[in-house]
Amino acid sequence: QVQLVESGGGLVQAGASLRLTCAASGRSFSSYAMAWFRQAPGKEREFVASISVSGANTFYADSVKGRFTISRDNNNAAAYLQMNSLKPEDTAVYSCNAQWKYWGQGTHVTVSS
Repeated sequence: QVQLVESGGGLVQAGASLRLTCAASGRSFSSYAMAWFRQAPGKEREFVASISVSGANTFYADSVKGRFTISRDNNNAAAYLQMNSLKPEDTAVYSCNAQWKYWGQGTHVTVSS
């Protein structure tokens, strides 16, 4: 099992950048695919980005492609989401996921116009 803790959220203006961190505990981080999801107020949770075990393969939702970058550091058991050119519609609770099974508590991102 793995425990996930997200950090790095906050309130920013449109056009700004944020970097989210997902810190993992447990021995198996380097064997888990990692992903970020988000849930905006009143909406369903949606996929944002994922990264393979080695980091060689990444996938993005169309809504964030070209603005967000997912990465991972297996030595430090962490995954990251670099978010650039933020838009008000990016406002949501962002949660990381390990192996499509384990979830963190989430971190709030609010983008003002």
